[in-house]
Amino acid sequence: MTSTATDSELPRIHRFLVDFHRRQAARTVDFPGGFAALDDAYPGSRRNNHVLVDGATDPAALAGFADEALGHLPHRQVYVLDEELAAACAEPLAGAGYTRSTSLVMLHTGPVPADGGARAVDLDALRGPVAESWRRFIPGVGEDLLVDLVERRAARRRGAEDVRFLASHTASGEVAAWADLYLDPASGVAQVEDLVTVEAHLRQGHAGAVLDTALRTAADAGCGTRFLTANPANWPHRWYGRRGFTALGHVTRFERA
Repeated sequence: MTSTATDSELPRIHRFLVDFHRRQAARTVDFPGGFAALDDAYPGSRRNNHVLVDGATDPAALAGFADEALGHLPHRQVYVLDEELAAACAEPLAGAGYTRSTSLVMLHTGPVPADGGARAVDLDALRGPVAESWRRFIPGVGEDLLVDLVERRAARRRGAEDVRFLASHTASGEVAAWADLYLDPASGVAQVEDLVTVEAHLRQGHAGAVLDTALRTAADAGCGTRFLTANPANWPHRWYGRRGFTALGHVTRFERA
């Protein structure tokens, strides 16, 4: 899956992810080998209330660490960056009721595209489209959870030195697709996250416009390491592959409702 040239990028990406999760959090609780990232403003959001393992930890003790840090919430989510450690954690966490899934870490190794014509927008421009997308992804989503899923984007501004929300618009000015772009020029790393297209505007080139703009913006900011994460079970990772992304490895996620 990887080559010697790209393998060296994975530790840099892991450091970026750890820093982002710590900086985004309203508060953190450390334990041996990792930390809990917490934000009481968005109790329904697992991306804002979770455990991240970034070092050596005791797999048998991990469920207990999660219960202690997340005991005030009805859900549990644990990210493990190292794949060998994730494999060691699988059995004890399964015994504690967790399910396991993975996300691909994909590095942009193709040529940097020209700017796609998307532009930076504020949160107000995205609230309506993002809410509608979540109603599509989670039919019957409750209002409290929906508010958390929409409003949590504000916390992402803390996660990196430069956070931008990019959107492609229709000819009439409607938001058709959007994504987050997290830039850390000091480390030379940038992440593209949450690329979504409004259902009525699928297959019209809007996602490509947003992605091209994000990649060009990152390159112009001096970020030579540009990456995203993708679900290996769904089709978008193949689309990213056609647009110059190479799979490096996985981030493992354990969840319990």
